[in-house]
Amino acid sequence: MPHDDEHELVVELDAAPETEEAPPIRVAPGDLAPDTLRAVVESFVLREGTDYGLQETPLETKVAQVMAQLERGDAHILFEPSSETVTIVVTRAIRGLDL
Repeated sequence: MPHDDEHELVVELDAAPETEEAPPIRVAPGDLAPDTLRAVVESFVLREGTDYGLQETPLETKVAQVMAQLERGDAHILFEPSSETVTIVVTRAIRGLDL
């Protein structure tokens, strides 16, 4: 049977869509309930590891220091949608990012 090119149906398949990772989302401390904010800060402080200073700094002091940095804008809370995690970063680490 002769091949009729005029009536041949060609279906082009799209390549798998490229999934762009969503950028981190900056979360204002005031957007979180006080208990949630405290839990985020405590989790961050406890994640940092052993205190190697001349004297141990109590958890309460570390939490207060991070809270003060958040209030001053020296640090920010970031939510990573791809990993669904939250972290706290110093402001200079996110300068230039579109958040």
